[in-house]
Amino acid sequence: MANITIRNLDDDVKTRLRVRAAEHHRSMEEEVRIILRDAVNDGRSGPRNLAQFTRECFAPLGGVELERPPRGPMREPPDFS
Repeated sequence: MANITIRNLDDDVKTRLRVRAAEHHRSMEEEVRIILRDAVNDGRSGPRNLAQFTRECFAPLGGVELERPPRGPMREPPDFS
């Protein structure tokens, strides 16, 4: 892992960074790592969840329509007496 030093950072930027890190329950160092990772990512990360992944896979094909199963009346609850 590499180290980086940032000189001449405005006090206001540092304060806002500290507040942002606290809002996310992270250290300032971790918050900066995440900000930098997101800034240089260029959209190369994978989907954030399964729904997004599925949508990205099927969107070029025009999507997928699924039939809804028929709904019947509710069953009677079990009797434990």
